[in-house]
Amino acid sequence: MPDHEQDEKAVEKHEEKRDEKAVEEKEWEEKRRRDPLGALIWPIILVWAGLVFLASNLGLLGRFAVGGLGFESVAGGRLGAWSLVLLGAGVIILIEVAIRIAVPAYRRPVTGSIILAAIFIGLGLGDMTNWGVVWAVLLIILGLSMLVRSSFRSR
Repeated sequence: MPDHEQDEKAVEKHEEKRDEKAVEEKEWEEKRRRDPLGALIWPIILVWAGLVFLASNLGLLGRFAVGGLGFESVAGGRLGAWSLVLLGAGVIILIEVAIRIAVPAYRRPVTGSIILAAIFIGLGLGDMTNWGVVWAVLLIILGLSMLVRSSFRSR
């Protein structure tokens, strides 16, 4: 093949890749515009994690009391920063689910978010209580949420 043809093919491939990237960027922008709530949740979780780790590194976590128990767990161990991050992330995701259910403009499928929130909360509570109890309660909550969802869907 002459060099001229190879150059044309290389330029053509480069233009195709550029056009694909432009389409992907437009799709991402459109998705973010259509779902501003989804674009906010993960940055909020990252800010929460940063605040928890900052408070932990400054020694501030031990000074706060939650429910009069401080950060002592039921088993007598300490509730670590990771547990608090996971608990907070689960709660933030549950708030997102509640907003998605309550506000028609943000309504999207929430089953995956509920499952992710349950996993985060379960991992966060795992240091405080017996794992068997946490996972049993989470399974009950997931089952109830699926029942409620299916009952609303059939109407």
